[in-house]
Amino acid sequence: MTDTTILREDVRRRLDEIGEADVLIGIPSYNNSRTIGHVVQAVTAGLAKYFPDQRSVLVNSDGGSKDGTPDVVSRSELGTTRSILLSHRVRRVHKVITAYQGLPGKGSAFRTVFEIAQRLGARACAVVDSDLRSITPEWIELLLGPVLHEQFDYVCPLYSRHKYDGTITNSIVYPLVRTLYGKRIRQPIGGDFGFSGRLAAHYLTHNVWDSDVARYGIDIWMTTTALMGDFRICQSYLGAKLHDAKDPGADLSAMLVQVTGSLFRQMETHAARWREIASSEAVPEFGFKYEVGLEPIPVNVARMAHTFTQGVQDFKPLYSAFLTPQTRAELEALGAGEPEKFHMPEDLWVRVVYEFAAAYHHPRLNPDHLLKSLTPLYLGRTTSWINQAADYGALDVENALNALSERFEALKPYLLERWQEGRMHS
Repeated sequence: MTDTTILREDVRRRLDEIGEADVLIGIPSYNNSRTIGHVVQAVTAGLAKYFPDQRSVLVNSDGGSKDGTPDVVSRSELGTTRSILLSHRVRRVHKVITAYQGLPGKGSAFRTVFEIAQRLGARACAVVDSDLRSITPEWIELLLGPVLHEQFDYVCPLYSRHKYDGTITNSIVYPLVRTLYGKRIRQPIGGDFGFSGRLAAHYLTHNVWDSDVARYGIDIWMTTTALMGDFRICQSYLGAKLHDAKDPGADLSAMLVQVTGSLFRQMETHAARWREIASSEAVPEFGFKYEVGLEPIPVNVARMAHTFTQGVQDFKPLYSAFLTPQTRAELEALGAGEPEKFHMPEDLWVRVVYEFAAAYHHPRLNPDHLLKSLTPLYLGRTTSWINQAADYGALDVENALNALSERFEALKPYLLERWQEGRMHS
């Protein structure tokens, strides 16, 4: 890291007062006054219960909230939970509340957390979302414990999610990250992570803070950077992650462009490494898995199927520039029939993702136009998944997603062929 700092002078003075820290929790925020108080209380209760002897710091890295979010953080205390804690040797939790500098976005907020962690010499860190409704004190032990006690560098979250929630992760991110980088990380963009102080320092050595990483690509960047840096990685089961979930067929084009764009850019950065990885392996897991009640996800299969059929026709000239004739023919053949019986073969979906990745690698098309044209095909895959998983339980879901991931791995030679080929199809 260079000598330059993004921390304001008042924050640097506050850090000088604190001196050093053992553990640090970062909470990025923007207009989260309604929910962040609960998150702060869960964090401080977790620190007091599980790490009472550690020097602890809570950092609120705020993006300029207009609703008084930092004031809520400042006022939030441990409350009445102290009476149920077994240990009475509870160190004070220091708070650092600051507006982050740089491009507006989660990545810039995390950069502030990384720098504060480095300045305080923190050994174990975690970041959690500011709008969580399901966070408990146990999350803090599960995110920090593997770092402090087992010398892991990166702790990814494992959540229980409704089978129709997180479809971008399930259909694209999880199987692709697993195939590319050789580790079966179930939630690579989960949002809540634990990491070591040395990994935080490693993140600061990368000059990515004027890129999309600073805005919305931070989660997948953190995961792939940890993977490619040969840091020790594990997963912790946190239970349900309750958030304001949306119909997977509604208003998702921008999110899909952001996620796939971030994924594909990481593929460019690490191509020399992932091209040599031939198989995947499980990573260690912590936490006790249990059944949880999940909020239902509304779906509109007919609308998604219609968007798929219309998109295949509307984007036909664009698809002809990079999708193979076989892929285009199979997609067009899916258009007829009842939405409730729609089925997209897994191998077709895998080839679609790989052909899009290769087209992004050979930049003959506008990247945003390319990625937006994936939306109707993704909705076709999601329609097929909803029909397939209608009667699935949690174990059935995981088995089916594991089978999909195995097809991604089996067809990796096809990705390598398309990646190296570089010629357009007509």
